[in-house]
Amino acid sequence: MADWLAALHRRAELRAKAGLTRRLHPRSAGEAVTDLAGNDYLGLATHPEVTAAAARALSAYGLGATGSRLVRGSTDTHHALEDALANWLGADRALVFSSGYLANLGALRALVQPRTLLVSDAHNHASLIDGCRISGAETVVTPHTDVAAVAAALAAAPGRPAVVVTESVFSVDGDLAPLAELHAVARRHGALLLVDDAHGLGVTGPAGAGAVAAAGLAGQPDVVVTATLSKALGGAGGLVAGPAEFVRHLVETGRTFIFDTALPPAVAAGVRAAVALARAADPLRAELVDRAALAVRRLRAAGLTVSDPDAAVISVTAPGPEAATAWAADCRDRGVAVGCFRPPSTPDTRSRLRLTLNAGVPREDFVRALEVIVECAP
Repeated sequence: MADWLAALHRRAELRAKAGLTRRLHPRSAGEAVTDLAGNDYLGLATHPEVTAAAARALSAYGLGATGSRLVRGSTDTHHALEDALANWLGADRALVFSSGYLANLGALRALVQPRTLLVSDAHNHASLIDGCRISGAETVVTPHTDVAAVAAALAAAPGRPAVVVTESVFSVDGDLAPLAELHAVARRHGALLLVDDAHGLGVTGPAGAGAVAAAGLAGQPDVVVTATLSKALGGAGGLVAGPAEFVRHLVETGRTFIFDTALPPAVAAGVRAAVALARAADPLRAELVDRAALAVRRLRAAGLTVSDPDAAVISVTAPGPEAATAWAADCRDRGVAVGCFRPPSTPDTRSRLRLTLNAGVPREDFVRALEVIVECAP
């Protein structure tokens, strides 16, 4: 009976030898750390209007939704949030899920019909990869942001329904997908385009409506947008936005929607308040652009290899997984939280630190954090 536990222990030893051990580090509410690891891009998670809206809903509805959306969990707060999101994104309708991960799983499964071909970017997030797998559809993985490879994959499957699957701003290196070009190729071959705009929503586009809107694709009938509500909006949950008929299809058939307890109403209310703030946050978006440029200049001047950020995600190459882990730990010991990405979380086996910018961090703290990262570099 203990054999399976011994096998797990051996696998943990192998991960440790490869520098791939992962640990949970609890943080307190008042932790004095400069946060360049979380995804609260606009600093809205603690905005007083957001927390006040959540508190009012908490008092009115209680802690949880108490059921799935189709049973008991679909409150007027959820519907108001969906209306606000659809209006912001320029979509017919939006549907809120309890996480961005489940939104991606549900959207991909709902887009698949017999003989569907999925064409997925090699650097896509794990939720998109898992969504492709769970859908059961044939999936072709194309080189990162390679429009010609996408066109070739679609051309090799004439007459088949197909979906091109991509992030907008990629979560590891922060680069932007060529959305307009991908849409043109998809449309030429009669394919749909699914875009996970998790790292673009609130950060890019007109009034922060995301990279899909920035590419001029908002409301297109052959485009489906997914995103999380946990990044620039500072909350939790996920969304799928697109044609009304597709959202209806999700409500009636989407297993990750039908059989999952709804997002807590307090979170939905807080996120709705965050949407209003995000739409008016052009000065904060300008600050993110300025900080990204500053970070790239400072880190490259120190001889570090840094990605070219298209939004608020910056990747800094580390020599290997153990060096990346030690680098992140040293930064944390000096009061700076940074992301540490190692295989298998990285699509190219390259380890790196990931810096996610937060306009709510005082600028002087941000500048000091860059110095700490440089001083702790291996």
